[in-house]
Amino acid sequence: MGHFDIAIVGAGMAGASIAAEIGNAAHTVILEAEDMPGYHSTGRSAAFWEECYGGPEIVPLTLASGPYLREHGFLKDRGALYLARAGDEAKIASFFASFADSGAEFERIDGEKLDRLVPGLSPEWDRAIWQQRCADIDVAGLHAHYLKRAKAAGASLHCRARVASLAFEGGRWEIGLGDGRSLLAALLVNAAGAWADHIAALAGVSPLGITPYRRTVAQLRVDPPPPDELPLCLDIAGSFYFKPESGRLWLSPHDETPSPPADVAPEELDVAIAIDRLQQVTDWRVLGVERKWAGLRSFAPDRRPVYGRDPANAAFFWFAGQGGYGIQTAPAAARLGAQLVLDRARDSMTATLDPQVYSPHRFRQI
Repeated sequence: MGHFDIAIVGAGMAGASIAAEIGNAAHTVILEAEDMPGYHSTGRSAAFWEECYGGPEIVPLTLASGPYLREHGFLKDRGALYLARAGDEAKIASFFASFADSGAEFERIDGEKLDRLVPGLSPEWDRAIWQQRCADIDVAGLHAHYLKRAKAAGASLHCRARVASLAFEGGRWEIGLGDGRSLLAALLVNAAGAWADHIAALAGVSPLGITPYRRTVAQLRVDPPPPDELPLCLDIAGSFYFKPESGRLWLSPHDETPSPPADVAPEELDVAIAIDRLQQVTDWRVLGVERKWAGLRSFAPDRRPVYGRDPANAAFFWFAGQGGYGIQTAPAAARLGAQLVLDRARDSMTATLDPQVYSPHRFRQI
């Protein structure tokens, strides 16, 4: 297949976006194990941009990505509510304390305004935190945008190209694929999502403990149908979220079940739990489950993304551990990742980001 400057493992949002940002500065190949890019987590996202989602350490990436997403037409205003009850006052106070200086915009609401935003809300859910700037993301459009940019810059994409072996010799990677093909690359970018630690092990690099977790979503018919303008609704305690989608409701029990990297499927119990939680929050009748799916969210031990060269082998670059926030943070993460790969200075998009916060060096002492 040839000799490349950079080989990127994974063509989901992570791999596509960093390839696009590297652009024509390097001769790049993207290796995707599946028949098409974005088959796993990218293609199963609940598709929203929410400033506080992921915690205070994710906020800088999210806010830095917002202008790019808006300017390119990938966001559609939605608004978000963190719903709460009387017993959740401590959680509300903790939310305000955690995000007070983050740059995220939010306010507390209750009463008539909350009832207007979520008709049919059960009376005990009588308080909320409102985030006006939350938006839906056109995930497919964003992914296609980055793949198009990468292709225009000369990157080649190979699907059905599962990495089977990796050896670092003479200052370059010898990459063997499952179908017998092979190639050479000076730098390996690990954008393999749930398979990130597996790729590290193949490369002889110590895994970081990046763990995949299953997340379930179901599409429901409910009566009355959810209004198109219904905000994204999340439990302040983290036990559900739901949003409208084309006259239906997307609902998740906000589950995080450790899973080996695989093509995961939803569990019936998780769907049942989600519906039970919804019925405790609203008076809507669930008429049927039209479809259900699950995806994997992959976290490093401290739940921060990992961007940077491995301290034991600088020819191995981590671009992984992005949890469930890799879509909403893609522009800034990819720009920062490319700057680190190419040893470039940060720019206006990444100026507020501290690369050390995301560096793999935080896990290792050399």
